Amino acid sequence: MGCNLRDLATSENIDLASLSGKRVGIDAFLTAFQFLTTMRDRSPQGDGGPLKAENGKVVSHLMGFLNRTATLLNLGIRPVYIFDGTSPELKAGELAARRARRDEAERIHQEALAAGDFALAQKMAPRIVHYSQEMVDETKKLLDLLGVPWVVAKAEGEGQAAVMAAKGQLDVVATQDWDALLYGTPYLVRNLMSDGTKQHGRTVRAQAIKLDEMLNSHGLSRSQLIDLAIMIGTDFHPGIRGIGPKTGIKLIKEHGSIEAICQVKGKEMPEHLDEIREIFHHHPAVEVADEDLEPGQIDVKGLIQFLQVDRQFSQRRMDNAFDKLREVGLIREGGQTSLFSF
Repeated sequence: MGCNLRDLATSENIDLASLSGKRVGIDAFLTAFQFLTTMRDRSPQGDGGPLKAENGKVVSHLMGFLNRTATLLNLGIRPVYIFDGTSPELKAGELAARRARRDEAERIHQEALAAGDFALAQKMAPRIVHYSQEMVDETKKLLDLLGVPWVVAKAEGEGQAAVMAAKGQLDVVATQDWDALLYGTPYLVRNLMSDGTKQHGRTVRAQAIKLDEMLNSHGLSRSQLIDLAIMIGTDFHPGIRGIGPKTGIKLIKEHGSIEAICQVKGKEMPEHLDEIREIFHHHPAVEVADEDLEPGQIDVKGLIQFLQVDRQFSQRRMDNAFDKLREVGLIREGGQTSLFSF
């Protein structure tokens, strides 16, 4: 999830309809994990894992992508899903720590199932979710059938999206990862894919954060924001002990850079500092042609075969999605495919 900049950002609740006509780059991996961890088997003796069809195929991710993508299209939003590529080598330590936590959760999960402690098993289940390559490929297939473009990043998905947004290819970057701001996206939207759902008794709202407003409100440059984030802790460095957001802002405004702060405060300089800065300032990204971001056709027959026949989606679920698309003219009467009319 990168660096937590929540305490620094001024978030504004928005209506999703305000994004109509905008091209929105969506972090596909975080979105998939959201669906896989929330749409789970919570039956009395369920293992807490993602929902499966009767034939054993995991379908939570496809259910989520179908429903939410249809909702976005119904609102006139132009989604572009961005999939992670190869993580930077500097993230290896963080990824290893995540694997260790997942392995430990897997151990507890299996022991709980063996002991018949289904409550504990279901508590552990979200911590062991894996978005497999098969699931990734299935998601891309679904998007192709919906005529929705997708991009495979060179490295981090939110970094790729931010680079594309800075170039003007995307109007908005939608992710839960605050690092998108460090990568330079001008406009970040969080909770896009959970807007309207209930969490802890409250309705989740999409929230917008504008990078320029965030920098101006604290009197920071983007370079200083990146240095601040490194001191707080990112996926590429655990941070400098004793420095949190409030202390970090005070220090960076007073001294200007990590080097100056470490010298004045007697702190050890972060390892690979210049490399980490470079990742945020010039994140590796694939070149994407503008025409590859244009919407395609909806393949109704293909969707029915892929979801309803092969993965046993209910007629109600299919109708709900098709009704949203038909309502805005994306599917002609009689089920014929149509070009997106953006």
